[in-house]
Amino acid sequence: MTTLLAVPNISEGRDQTVVAAIGGRFEAGGARLLDVHVDPDHNRSVFTLAGGPGTLAPALVEGAREAAERIDMRRHDGAHPCVGAIDVVPVVHLDDDTRGAACAEALVAADELARHLDAPAFLYGALSDGRTRSELRRGGRDELARRLADGEIEPDFGPRRIHPSAGAILVAARPPLVAFNLLLAPTASLDDARAAAAAVREGGEDGLPGVRAIGLWLRQRGAAQVSVNVEDPRAVPLSHLIAAVTARVPVTSAELVGLAPRAAFADFPADVPVAGFDPARHLIENLLGL
Repeated sequence: MTTLLAVPNISEGRDQTVVAAIGGRFEAGGARLLDVHVDPDHNRSVFTLAGGPGTLAPALVEGAREAAERIDMRRHDGAHPCVGAIDVVPVVHLDDDTRGAACAEALVAADELARHLDAPAFLYGALSDGRTRSELRRGGRDELARRLADGEIEPDFGPRRIHPSAGAILVAARPPLVAFNLLLAPTASLDDARAAAAAVREGGEDGLPGVRAIGLWLRQRGAAQVSVNVEDPRAVPLSHLIAAVTARVPVTSAELVGLAPRAAFADFPADVPVAGFDPARHLIENLLGL
């Protein structure tokens, strides 16, 4: 049986009741819930779901409807950039043979999410000739609303306006990437985090291919963080990322957001603790028995 993953990012990371309700709706819709990563500083929860073609899209709609009912983006506050209550919805193919199925599922999901939520859905990545999430999220929800109103951008599905409370939805089909946070030393500032992120992201001074990075200040922890997506963890293992960041600013610990392929942790440095990391639960191949 073909297995696909979906990794919906929801703009709520502080109210555990809301997070649990959304996860329950994903499961009730027919998906298998593999993991939930909740971050109160980012005010964001990342769900990892598994299912076959034809089952993930309905499950995503069920969870998204619950999220739209419970989250009002007009009152949202969090460190992570976002444009919607159901902010990012990638469908993940684990190998080249399932890429077509993931693309089809993502397109169905985008159409259904836009229709059921009455919100605009935008494709990014391979489904949109390479348009990135950061291009769509630049300036936040209000800037995206302005661009829509001025006709500078068109949604791929749904209305040509931002939903007042649910915002917009970004949808993609992609292979597994690694979302990874590096907590910096107590002496590091927000400027240090931003400088390190700018240096290691693709195109930066020490740029790593396929790496997207931002520097953040975590108010609840009182610390700076470099938050990273590694789009090809086989080409850029996390050990390379950590080496590039620590060359500029000390790193005290790390955090995996969701799941990762086994190759991402090749030669991982023993002196950088990864909070709560369990290879049996957090490496895709181990968890799915691949």
